[in-house]
Amino acid sequence: MTSLELGIIGNGSIAGLVDDHGAYQWMCLPRFDGQPVFNELLGGGGEMRCELSNCVSTEQSYIRNTAVLKTTLKSSDGCEVDIIDFCPRFIAKGRSFRPMSFVRRIIPRCGNARITLSITPSRGWSNEPMSTKRGTSHIRYTAEDNTIRMTTDAPISYVMSKTQFTLDRPINIIFTPDESLSDAPEQLARDWEERTIDYWQEWSRRLAVPFDYQDAVIRAAITLKLCVFEETGGIVAALTTSVPEHQGSERNWDYRFCWIRDSYFTVTALNRLSSVSTLEYYLRYLRNVAAHTDGGHIQPVYGVGVEADLEEHIVKTMPGYKSHGPVRRGNQAAEHIQHDVYGQVILGAAQAFFDRRLRAPAGELDFLALEKIGDRAFEMHDKPDAGIWEYRTIASVHTSSALMCWAACDRLAKIAEHLGKPDRENHWRGRAKIIREVIEKEAWNEERGAYTGAFGGEALDASVLLMIEVGFVDGEDERFRKTVDLVDKELRVGNAVYRYRHADDFGKPETAFTACTFWHIDALAMTGRRKEATELFEYVLANRTKLGLLSEDMVPETGELWGNFPQTYSMVGIINSATRLSRSWASVC
Repeated sequence: MTSLELGIIGNGSIAGLVDDHGAYQWMCLPRFDGQPVFNELLGGGGEMRCELSNCVSTEQSYIRNTAVLKTTLKSSDGCEVDIIDFCPRFIAKGRSFRPMSFVRRIIPRCGNARITLSITPSRGWSNEPMSTKRGTSHIRYTAEDNTIRMTTDAPISYVMSKTQFTLDRPINIIFTPDESLSDAPEQLARDWEERTIDYWQEWSRRLAVPFDYQDAVIRAAITLKLCVFEETGGIVAALTTSVPEHQGSERNWDYRFCWIRDSYFTVTALNRLSSVSTLEYYLRYLRNVAAHTDGGHIQPVYGVGVEADLEEHIVKTMPGYKSHGPVRRGNQAAEHIQHDVYGQVILGAAQAFFDRRLRAPAGELDFLALEKIGDRAFEMHDKPDAGIWEYRTIASVHTSSALMCWAACDRLAKIAEHLGKPDRENHWRGRAKIIREVIEKEAWNEERGAYTGAFGGEALDASVLLMIEVGFVDGEDERFRKTVDLVDKELRVGNAVYRYRHADDFGKPETAFTACTFWHIDALAMTGRRKEATELFEYVLANRTKLGLLSEDMVPETGELWGNFPQTYSMVGIINSATRLSRSWASVC
């Protein structure tokens, strides 16, 4: 049965999802938003499996502090097999080595195990199998626009015919572009495995983790890094498409793209752990977005290569996750008007002006480019848009959008002060003040006793909790404290928080949005309700997958996970809330 109990492997170029039986459920090539070659997650026929005869139990874990995945299969007759999956990543010849390659090692641990290898990559959205051509120690899989080579020391005849055979020695499978290997598969696979483990453990060792919740934070940080397409610096919202928000909802979206909003939160979370390389990658991406738009309209989402055209299509060749279609590729959100994006661009870049650790910190040219975006933010702060939740048929002046326009002007004032530009500082402080006054007047509903989701509206929206995150209010602000109380009363169900409870384009939401639960946790903590925040946080942690991952949505009554996976918003929440709720190192050591 398909589920979200999936391990993630990747290297900043590609990523794959592997279930707890060692089957690849999802992988796209040649990059995150490419064609799916393994697509069983959505009911497709592209598969890569290692099946142990008479298998009765499985275990799955990561090698400590790495993205190297180990799946153990055990049979009723005492046989045991380990499957090691990873994408190679390390420093070679002074450069980052992160090829479009992935490796599987299958190692007998106990007994005379008999296994069957099933490897049938798909042509992508057509869901037809790739053509195969056998070589001496490899198989070429070809489609019209993609060719991959599997090199192995397993018996090629058994792989081609899916014949069961005795695993009497370790076997190694290496997928690459259509290139021959420089060494024997075993030698190369072992070397890449060791160097990849060293890379991830060294990267994790440098993280400034909180005292409490260390394992959860490290796994969240590694997962976020796996969602960064380092060639361009783009950060995808999730690695999957079309896992629905809840069964039968048709809220099935393609999240394999770079939302400016989500990326800002990812960069900020990793910055909190002193992982600044992601900020450097992402700053390059933002510079290209700014250059393409030159002070004009900025889309809320782009491809990882800054592609603007993400036309949405229904894929009819796959039934969908647990047969809950439709399957979509592309995302109509690229066509939306969402004014919060201007603030998210500036928030995402702001630290680069101040952080002296960066190799190439932001400077005056970057400030000039951001000022154009700030002008656009001020122009749009009180105009209707689709909002943070990307309504398809509803337009309002959303409080969260106005808030981010305020944040754009506020941060530009701080950057101008840092750069020694008092005239520009005063200019942007004045604009921030104007927007603040508008928000306080239009977003506050006296009868409701809360900031509402839209100017002049009555409906509550969890996105207003971000006011404290971006510094619009502090924990003593009486209006904000009342808003938190009302969110707790109206949007919280059990230990999960909904985005909103009113009907949208697809009816009323049936699952809570996990990022909103984390925003509520943070708001509780910063308004002095630390004990409540901790209890809520630990409930969410308890409902992660066995490997410590989260998707987009959660059923409040059961903790069941739905939505695209892994959701960067949700993994960000683990880091942010853990750093706020943890005891300090100085108080313990």
